[in-house]
Parts: sequence; C-alpha cells; structure tokens
Amino acid sequence: MDDALDFSALVLALSGQLVQEINTTVSQQGFADLRPAHGFAFARISAGGATTADLAEHLGVTKQAAAQLVEELVRKGYVERLPHPHDARARLLALTATGRAATRAADQAARAAVAAWREVLGETRFGELVADLRRLAPRGPIRPAW
Repeated sequence: MDDALDFSALVLALSGQLVQEINTTVSQQGFADLRPAHGFAFARISAGGATTADLAEHLGVTKQAAAQLVEELVRKGYVERLPHPHDARARLLALTATGRAATRAADQAARAAVAAWREVLGETRFGELVADLRRLAPRGPIRPAW
C-alpha cells in the first residue's frame, strides 16, 4: 500500500467527517443559516486584523467571492465592517456578538466531535498526534484562544 495516498485519504476523510459533525451541531444550536465556508471565514476573522482581501487569500478564493461572502455574513448579522486604522479604503472585519456565539458553538462542537478520537487513542497518544499535526500544518493555528 502507498503510505502517502493512504495518509492523504485518511486525513481527508477525517477532515470531512469533522466538518460535517461541526456543521450539523452548529446548525442544531440555532445557527442553521451557516455553512462550513462560513466557519472557515470566522476562523480568519476571529484572529483579528482581517480585510476582505485577507479573507480571500485565507479561503483561496477571489476577492469578489470573499466580498460576496462578507456581504452575506454582514446581512445575517455575524460580521461587521470597521474602519481600518491605516487604510481609509479598506475595512477591518470583526465578528459580532452573534458571530462570536456561533464560533463558540463551533468550538464546543469540535471538542465533542474529537472526543471519540481522544478516547480511542488515549490522552497521551492524542496529545502526540496533535503535536505532530501542529508541526505539519503550514501556518499553525489561526484561531485565538478565547
């Protein structure tokens, strides 16, 4: 068996499972108008200092696509645009109280989703796996600790 392909398939399968479980739980907690792409946007916005251009880069989409996503999140009350302190043409993006509540719901859903993995691996091996994945992640964690 090709370990590289096996690794890729397993990581993608776990990632898909995790995204689906988080999305389902967040939806059940009163945020049914959100989809996984919103969560990826929230992750970048919650780190602070994000403009629409930064969000586009983070999501790997065009600036126009990011602008449409931001407009949708503003309209739904999850994100607000604030004046940029150094660029009058740009706006900083920030989560509203509703956006922060949705993010907390997603954080709780993520903890619950990986609880079974932690149980299967045991506390020590799970911690080692997290450390290994942290070393492999291209940019490390993008979410602040709340």
